[in-house]
Amino acid sequence: MNWEENVRNVVPYTPGEQPRGRDVIKLNTNENPYPPAPGVTEALMQIRPEEYSLYPDPDADALRECLAAYHGVGKEQVFTGVGSDDVLAMAFLTFFNSGKPILFPDVTYSFYDVWAELFRIPYETRALREDFTIDPKDYRTDCGGVVFPNPNAPTGILETLDTVEEIVRANPGAAVIVDEAYIDFAGIGGRSALDLLERYENLLVVRTFSKSRSLAGMRIGYAIGSEKMIAYLQDVKFSFNSYTMNLPSQRAGIASVQDEAYFQKRLRQLISTRERTKRELGRLGFAFSDSRSNFLFVSHDEIPAKELFEALKEAGIYVRYFEKPRIDNYLRISVGTDEAMDTLLAFLERYIEGRKES
Repeated sequence: MNWEENVRNVVPYTPGEQPRGRDVIKLNTNENPYPPAPGVTEALMQIRPEEYSLYPDPDADALRECLAAYHGVGKEQVFTGVGSDDVLAMAFLTFFNSGKPILFPDVTYSFYDVWAELFRIPYETRALREDFTIDPKDYRTDCGGVVFPNPNAPTGILETLDTVEEIVRANPGAAVIVDEAYIDFAGIGGRSALDLLERYENLLVVRTFSKSRSLAGMRIGYAIGSEKMIAYLQDVKFSFNSYTMNLPSQRAGIASVQDEAYFQKRLRQLISTRERTKRELGRLGFAFSDSRSNFLFVSHDEIPAKELFEALKEAGIYVRYFEKPRIDNYLRISVGTDEAMDTLLAFLERYIEGRKES
């Protein structure tokens, strides 16, 4: 018998490439191009050296209280983790144990099937419509749970709150997880599933500081749900690792939430850049969904996405390409600064014109 026969063998998630050079434009991992709130740096500088020799608060109580006040819920309804990926993994481990398949879209965040395989959770995908929207009727079935992002990744499409509620209402016997990593960029009309929490005990809403709050490097994620759901999550967390979030992350998270004016200013700035970039890409012949996130999901009728991806990379502009069914002719482009987007647009215009002439 070979010891490798007992290894848990999975195909890991592939994150976006992290180029090391400085002379690149990085638009491939949906990071925020702006720094976090000024108070974050101040909060980190105020940590006394002797505090690093102590374990951080395992409950992250100060951060949970801050988030609870911000969202108008009780502290016992808030769960924190090391980025939303950690929170989602804990949620998979906690709630998806019925033996029935869990459901998620066929075009979605590509970590979902990795966690399902890792934890040996059966799963089935439900095909998005041709316009990449969810058909809620596909989730009216006996299942082990449901998970989906809203806005979706990588399409950027925002489902209405009515659609989200229809899915939650159809699954009273299973947990429904709504991954709202990008909801802050939804703008006017982008209602959160948090509005449904009072009516549905089985609903869990997951958020992150990595995108809208410019703290991807600090790894801060959280979930909000019923007290019962959060208690179950806490039990699993403390059976896995008691001290999941470090001290600097807890302090940075609090400082970020406390500066609402800065937060809203940066959101408006990114949304404005996104909408301007949409107009310019349309002028260049690109087609795309109405993204309500901090990225655009685009295709060009005349030029294959893979060709554009390779040309952009050679020019030092990194975007994301997924060689997968249904989306292998699309690029996902993170919204960067106005200067970064201008460089991207100028390159695309030159490339398209040069291709026409050749």
